[in-house]
Amino acid sequence: MESLLTLGKKAKQVERQLAQASSKEKNDALLSMSRGLLEDSDSIIEANKKDIKNAEKNGISDSLMDRLTLTTERIESMSQGLADIAKLPDPIGIVDSMWTNESGLKIGKQSVPLGVIGIIYEARPNVTSDAAGLCFKSGNVVILRGGKAAFHSNLAIVDSLRKSLSKGRLPETAIQLVEDTSRESANEMMKLNRYLDVLIPRGGATLIKAVVENATVPVIETGTGNCHVYIDQSAQLEMAKDIIVNAKTDRPSVCNAAETLLIHKDVAEEYLPVLEKALNEWNVELRADEAAGEHLTTFTPATEEDWETEYLDYILAVKVVDSLDAAMSHINQYSTGHSEAIVTNDYFTGQRFHREVDSAAVYVNASTRFTDGFEFGFGAEIGISTQKLHARGPMGLPELTSSKYIVFGEGQTV
Repeated sequence: MESLLTLGKKAKQVERQLAQASSKEKNDALLSMSRGLLEDSDSIIEANKKDIKNAEKNGISDSLMDRLTLTTERIESMSQGLADIAKLPDPIGIVDSMWTNESGLKIGKQSVPLGVIGIIYEARPNVTSDAAGLCFKSGNVVILRGGKAAFHSNLAIVDSLRKSLSKGRLPETAIQLVEDTSRESANEMMKLNRYLDVLIPRGGATLIKAVVENATVPVIETGTGNCHVYIDQSAQLEMAKDIIVNAKTDRPSVCNAAETLLIHKDVAEEYLPVLEKALNEWNVELRADEAAGEHLTTFTPATEEDWETEYLDYILAVKVVDSLDAAMSHINQYSTGHSEAIVTNDYFTGQRFHREVDSAAVYVNASTRFTDGFEFGFGAEIGISTQKLHARGPMGLPELTSSKYIVFGEGQTV
């Protein structure tokens, strides 16, 4: 098991080589890694079974088990993700503007890799290939540090990716895995300033809070998803039902799943029984305020904590509100700034919601489940940023770049 210091040194040694790699070299390597995952599918699934067995012993929740589990279909999706990344435009070397100053200097701003990216994440082994692929395409070396629950899966995936890299011209040490999953290794990684240019945490609220509060390496914060759906009094019932069922039940264990339903008082009596019946088919537990409870058959009284909670499970908080303003006030108070949706048949109401709700993704008449790099056309994502500096929302290739100024002169001096 190599130390983090050793991994950092190896990363720095190949940083320049990867940054200078051509688009063709990177794309060929990504396609090779894509094929390699399919070829190694059986061994990756066998490694994943070890993690699942350990998880069952530890009694993890069904939603976390869903995140952890790899199937042939999910590995095919991971493989396709790498192939899709290869098809995307190279974000490196782009000069997005060029101008001439008073001294006659031609000045341009050019995109460059961030350098060495560290990623700390939890029990989602698909993140391993997605993150590696995006960092690689954007010319960044990556050091991955997954959680203990997915250790065998992550190790098998990284072994496959590096094996494919070793067949080409680019260094396999461009992708590295921290094999020490202890808390101490995470803390050490947070302070690896000499070798990491940026650190990205991807996981639950506890992990993200720990990284943000303790890291000395610059952090891009990918946030938890306390996401809301508001049903306006002009909403069409069938659309509202479809959107809330999808947003809550499609994959409740992910950060873009809805956690709170807000509904206008004028349609609560008619709509809530219909929504309850639809959600009952998925055994969704409803935690409702007193006004919502009047129109529900079975519910748990909501507490203040329910409005603040990212459940990642088949649980939905429900609240009746008096107006659009009340709905937006609730969202802006309790939201984590991830994704919010309104269901409305009024154009101007939708426009106000877009304008006044302060989250990374704001939807009119669509499910919050679309907040995803693949759905946005990025091929994959490194995470959903809920901060406002540098990157916000699904982070694709452009968000993994920095910039430098390139200046052309003809002998000018100050």
